[in-house]
Amino acid sequence: MSLLKRISWLIQRRKKFPHDDIHRAGELAEMRLAKLSRAAGKANGWQIFESVRIPDPDGGRREIDMVLIGGNAILVVEQKHWAGSFRINKEHHFIQRRKNGEEHSHAGVADRIARKARLLMELHSSRLELSEADLPELRVIVAMTHHKLEWPKIPDDLSAEMVNEKGFLDILKSVNPGKPNDGLVETLSGFNTWDEVHMYGGLLNKGDVLSLGLGDQLEAMFEQRDCPVIGGAVHNRGWFSLFDKQPSVAKIKIGSKNIELRIAHGANLTMHVVGEAEPREIPWASIDRIDLSKPAAKWNR
Repeated sequence: MSLLKRISWLIQRRKKFPHDDIHRAGELAEMRLAKLSRAAGKANGWQIFESVRIPDPDGGRREIDMVLIGGNAILVVEQKHWAGSFRINKEHHFIQRRKNGEEHSHAGVADRIARKARLLMELHSSRLELSEADLPELRVIVAMTHHKLEWPKIPDDLSAEMVNEKGFLDILKSVNPGKPNDGLVETLSGFNTWDEVHMYGGLLNKGDVLSLGLGDQLEAMFEQRDCPVIGGAVHNRGWFSLFDKQPSVAKIKIGSKNIELRIAHGANLTMHVVGEAEPREIPWASIDRIDLSKPAAKWNR
């Protein structure tokens, strides 16, 4: 390998990708609410599913922040961690006013999560051929979790309940939904979540990983899997690694199989990142860790 390629490879390994502060704050808030919800709902048997992705008949998939099930009851939750204040206009658009005075319109926050809840119920009903009387009891909730958020008067005809963090946790503590419904558990277990690729420096890419780019044998295992894939890479980023022929190692776990292999120069993972029009290649030299969802169940593809 030429010295120029070695230098380019080292620069790629050393380049940092800092996390997005705004998105990171939202992700941390979602993790916090999920953790608190598990603790609050444990005694009453609530089961929690995060980042549930459901197919949309209009195309693509839609994400639900959190779905909780217990007995024959289901809570479909949209979380917002806004600071400042907000108002809801006649069209039920949520207008957020940030601390710096800027306003941002979030059209149809409650309407969108209500639509996702209906799609989820239709999938569950269709899978098990349920009558309307046998459908789970559904509650659609928007949880506004920032403790300094100023609230307006909430319209009576909003398509979702509005609660703060304490109000949501109180629901889990006070409502005992009964014994688990196996059919409902199977339905929720059939959905997948976003794949996560963590970059050196803290940036988190969410989306769908289309290929690992680490050789044909591993690629075949990845394509045939029915389980999550976890792992990451260990890189030598010191200046003396300029002379190391194989400065990076990947460690990948697929089910019960643990694979360790050297990462070749130019190896790329292919991912369709959320919000981007087309898939793109991400150099393994810049990747720290991957956490990839199990595939969706066959009935849900």
